[in-house]
Amino acid sequence: MKKSLILLFFLTSIGIGAQNLKTLTLEQCWQLAEQNYPLSKKRELISKTREYTLENISKGYLPQFGVYAQATYQSDVTKIPIAIPGVEIPEQNKDQYKAYAEVNQLIYDGGVLQQQKRTEMAHKAVETQKLEVELYNLRERINALYFGILIISEQQKQNELLKDDINIGLKTTEAQIANGTSFRSNADLLKAELLKADQQSITLRNNKKAYLQMLGLFIGSEPDEETVLQKPEAPLVAKSINRPELELYNFQNESLELEKKTINAANLPRLNFFVQGGVGNPALNIFADGFDTYYVGGIRLNWSLSGLYTQKKQKAIIDLNKLDTETQREIFLFNTNQALQQQNAEITKLQEFLAVDGDIISLRNNVKKAALAQLQNGIINTGDYLREVNEENLALQNKSMHETELLLAQYREKTTRGN
Repeated sequence: MKKSLILLFFLTSIGIGAQNLKTLTLEQCWQLAEQNYPLSKKRELISKTREYTLENISKGYLPQFGVYAQATYQSDVTKIPIAIPGVEIPEQNKDQYKAYAEVNQLIYDGGVLQQQKRTEMAHKAVETQKLEVELYNLRERINALYFGILIISEQQKQNELLKDDINIGLKTTEAQIANGTSFRSNADLLKAELLKADQQSITLRNNKKAYLQMLGLFIGSEPDEETVLQKPEAPLVAKSINRPELELYNFQNESLELEKKTINAANLPRLNFFVQGGVGNPALNIFADGFDTYYVGGIRLNWSLSGLYTQKKQKAIIDLNKLDTETQREIFLFNTNQALQQQNAEITKLQEFLAVDGDIISLRNNVKKAALAQLQNGIINTGDYLREVNEENLALQNKSMHETELLLAQYREKTTRGN
């Protein structure tokens, strides 16, 4: 008994897994598309680049080593302008040689390295957000494919209902032919219409297959005709705009503001501790002849004032770039609001269509039923019956299409708002 329960649980788990593989939701397609789109690999590259760059900047706090060598010849040397009888005053050589190593330890840099870290992180945040913007824009393409498949699926259902109605009429006509109350041409007309519906089934099936293959390329799987795409519920859409582009503009402004601080830090003095040791001819004693070792240690202050010439203009350029970013934000919001107005108009139109579709279908169904009764009684011919069947089928297709198009329009609005 226990083994049977375990086996039943195992088979049930397999069934659930298989069902999940054959079922897709719109949100799943969004997520899978972002994960499988080649551009998503760039996210890891940005992260690694940022990590390596920050590590390199941090190494600026470590002691810096350098090895130097030089050989010079000078036209004159320092001389002592006195003469002492019996004393020979040494004279420097005009050719001099020096080779030494130097170690510098940063004590104060005006915050340059810290600002470089912050600026680098800001730049990478901008790059990451640009990637998020591009990946987010995939949703519009997924929406078109997903709802396109839903529309085709509804058309397939309606086409099957159409064939059922044609078959009902064909059975009635065949019975009338057997009773001698109808002509074979009437049955042939219905058969031709049935073959036409079969051709439509072929077209719809192949269109759906093509859409599924395109969707499969985005989500990294292979959905087939058996895959069930769940019809999403109408979304709850907020009135605010929360697109990733707006966050991108914020990151760009933050990055530009940090560049200003980097300019300020670059124009501050730098203080280093250094130790220098080597060999020279002459060494520290300029009057000693021959090579000798030496060392020097101390504190060095560097302050380049040339950056002050360009500091004001550099900051002015950054301010212009910030204004350009704000202009881009305004243009984006303007275009987004314009798109939302068009989408809202489309949603209102489809809602009004749906309010009438139900009545049209009800009336067309009544007419079709009356036509079928008239056909059975020999009052009308098959052409008249087919006309009413096609009209009802068209009304049903319109309602189904309007429902799916309304959902598509609502999700387009949701995607446009970024909610």
